[in-house]
Amino acid sequence: MKPTLYLETSVIGYYTGRPSRDLIVAGRQQITRDWWEHERQKYSLHISALVLQESQRGDPEAIGRREQALKGIPLLGTMGETVNLAEALVRNGPIPAEYPEDALHIALASTSRMSYLLTWNFRHINNARMKSDVMKIVARFGCECPVICTPEELSEVDYESI
Repeated sequence: MKPTLYLETSVIGYYTGRPSRDLIVAGRQQITRDWWEHERQKYSLHISALVLQESQRGDPEAIGRREQALKGIPLLGTMGETVNLAEALVRNGPIPAEYPEDALHIALASTSRMSYLLTWNFRHINNARMKSDVMKIVARFGCECPVICTPEELSEVDYESI
């Protein structure tokens, strides 16, 4: 059985985005494309209605590329405990009130018992200063926090040798 993986919107954005002139963004885009091509088949991918909603933002051409990439990926449902956990992540501090969607991504992956939450969101999801508080709150809800990581961290490609 493959490990389960919740695919957060930023990964799809980097995968389908036009090549960036910003070196860091361009590097993340390439890492994401490599992961998509060589690694994604090792996981049981899942998304949420929130990922679909966020993917509908922007110009129509970009939306079309994101829709195509997400086609066929199973959708996770939102349970009462998901909403309660997301609210606790905001109320108890690690996720700012202005970003409830980030809390919902974490809650969806946690209450759905995902093994991994794949993201490029370093502000509020894959943030080293917040992770321990996030894990404590998730544990209080009787769930295990998925491993929150980037495509680079979840890849067997040795980027240093490239």
